[in-house]
Amino acid sequence: MAKNLDMIMLLDFYGEMLTVKQRDFLDFYYNDDLSLAEIAENAGITRQGVRDSIKRAESQLTEMEEKLGFVDRFGRIKTGLDRISDKADAINRENLKCGLSREINDLTVEIKSLCGDLSDPEL
Repeated sequence: MAKNLDMIMLLDFYGEMLTVKQRDFLDFYYNDDLSLAEIAENAGITRQGVRDSIKRAESQLTEMEEKLGFVDRFGRIKTGLDRISDKADAINRENLKCGLSREINDLTVEIKSLCGDLSDPEL
């Protein structure tokens, strides 16, 4: 189980700005759920060395988010798109009650599809 979803999001957004070692250590720690001792053993360094590297990388990621705000903005956009999708569902339900306009149905399906496409963090 992931230890910290916020840090995983920061790593997803800003990980390429870290050194390869820092990125790998954070990936092992947060995504693969390895302990500091396990990472240290695999890397051939001390547990304290791994901890220091992870703490430094976490600090850098947090600082990047404070300056750039991409994770926060992504969250707000995702919330807005979810709300738009919910409203399209509500319009479709009303459409079913009031006589079923094919055009309204098609438009709500398109809105939901666009919301799903725009919610993809891989864009």
